[in-house]
Amino acid sequence: MPIESHEVRLASRPQGAPTAENFSFATVEVAEPGPGEVMVRNVCMSVDPYMRGRMNEGRSYVPAFEIGKPLEGSAVGRVIASRDAALPVGTHVLSFLGWREVYVAAAARLQVVDVSRAAASAYLGVLGITGLTAWVGLFRVAGLKAGETVFVSAGAGAVGGAVCQLARLHGCRVVASASSAAKVEYLREELKVDYAFSYLDGAPLDHLRRGAPEGIHVYFDNTGGPQLEAALYALRDFGRVALCGGIANYNTPAPGPRNLTVAIGKRLRLEGFIVSDHMKEMPAFLAEALPALESGRLASRETVVEGLEAAPGALMDLLHPGAGNVGKMVVKLAE
Repeated sequence: MPIESHEVRLASRPQGAPTAENFSFATVEVAEPGPGEVMVRNVCMSVDPYMRGRMNEGRSYVPAFEIGKPLEGSAVGRVIASRDAALPVGTHVLSFLGWREVYVAAAARLQVVDVSRAAASAYLGVLGITGLTAWVGLFRVAGLKAGETVFVSAGAGAVGGAVCQLARLHGCRVVASASSAAKVEYLREELKVDYAFSYLDGAPLDHLRRGAPEGIHVYFDNTGGPQLEAALYALRDFGRVALCGGIANYNTPAPGPRNLTVAIGKRLRLEGFIVSDHMKEMPAFLAEALPALESGRLASRETVVEGLEAAPGALMDLLHPGAGNVGKMVVKLAE
């Protein structure tokens, strides 16, 4: 018997910052699963900055959202009907079918998660793609070594917070930026970074010179723009940059960096990466991250909003400089 579900769709493409008018809600009927399929009710879903890029038309590393169709993103759900013996009713699974309450999918497309060892939402954050992004960028792309100094922009965000913690676990000095005094306090008091600053409070380069007077070895870039420019000046010879995100450019393109030529004399290496190219690293990452989370050495900080209807607002808040969200933005759905 079909079941009723609600979903969030892209109504129109934003010009600049997204608004509520760019989203719409729809009610659909979800048919019973066929052979090898399961029906899943989502219990939580992820909202991430990269989704802003998918709202634009045009070719990118991931397909654009389609107008009139539901958005997509990571979600953890519980199997409520099954025609696959490997995924019985009650199993919790990770999918890329967020922004909806209920869906049917082939069991082979879903990843089982162990909610007895960590909360379901942790598999969207420090144990999920967020944490893997931080781990891959630091250790596979930038080759961070114990004792080095790393600068992390947007350090109070989901990926940035994971970067700060993983770097500290590996014995590194961490300098991190954020967009508000409250987030700076979080970086200092909870994540225990060595130096934290608001990029809106003085020139980023001045802060980098105070926080890392001998320079930085690695920059984990979540923003692009002025902070990337400052980092290029602060990097030591043969420094490395992991280019992960460019939130400074998502709503309004920002020029720069204007000093890219310093990379020549310093023999810097700047490398962009997409975490989907590194999914084979997930077992190695979890072997480190899951015990660290269970022991309390790795924290899972979340900003939680309730209900599918709150998801568009959560994404808009996430893209707004100085917004109050800290850590991973999670939308909890009714079970």
